[in-house]
Amino acid sequence: MIIEEIMKTTVTTLKPSDTIWEAIRLMESKRIRHIPIVNDDSKVIGVVTDRDIKEAAPSIFRREEHSEDLQKPVETIMKRNVITGHPLDFVEETAALFYEQKISCLPVVQDGRLVGIVTETDLLYTLVELTGAHQPGSQIEIKVPNKTGMLFEIANVIRNRKANIQSVLVYPDKKDDSFKIIVLRVQTMNPVGLIHDLKAEGHHVLWPNIPGMPI
Repeated sequence: MIIEEIMKTTVTTLKPSDTIWEAIRLMESKRIRHIPIVNDDSKVIGVVTDRDIKEAAPSIFRREEHSEDLQKPVETIMKRNVITGHPLDFVEETAALFYEQKISCLPVVQDGRLVGIVTETDLLYTLVELTGAHQPGSQIEIKVPNKTGMLFEIANVIRNRKANIQSVLVYPDKKDDSFKIIVLRVQTMNPVGLIHDLKAEGHHVLWPNIPGMPI
């Protein structure tokens, strides 16, 4: 999946000369937490977040005394070294970028112009959709040797049960890198028979751990 499929294309922006008060008003009215700052050519030159606003705005108890602070231009508080993405970037790589750079939004740029924005909320919703967590089903976790063909073997057992796989995640076993954990979401509300078949084929099912059923 590429970020063009999940990005918002209607982006609220401000110019660097617009005021902090205008940024506050926009965030409240649009219910957003990130505003890209663009020049006359729609090129991203900065980003203002709700955190920047909170740090710059006077306390609500002293707003009358320091109202002039809200009339300062947003260029005085915006972050200038903006990390941007491209519509054809992969969602997985974008999520890694959020994690590594500790950012909460990513303006999306094409041919030098702002065309969209992706936020951490967009990535969270996408993760839910990719894992199928919002659909009825059962999650099964299986510890397998880190070698070729293990996913194929697991899928064969599920196919023989005529169950439908909604999503697959694979991650390394933190205790032993010679094993991996396969996390399946299967379209069945009663996985007992499937788990029985997996164990009968010699697979180590970590979850669900059904009492009375051998590991």
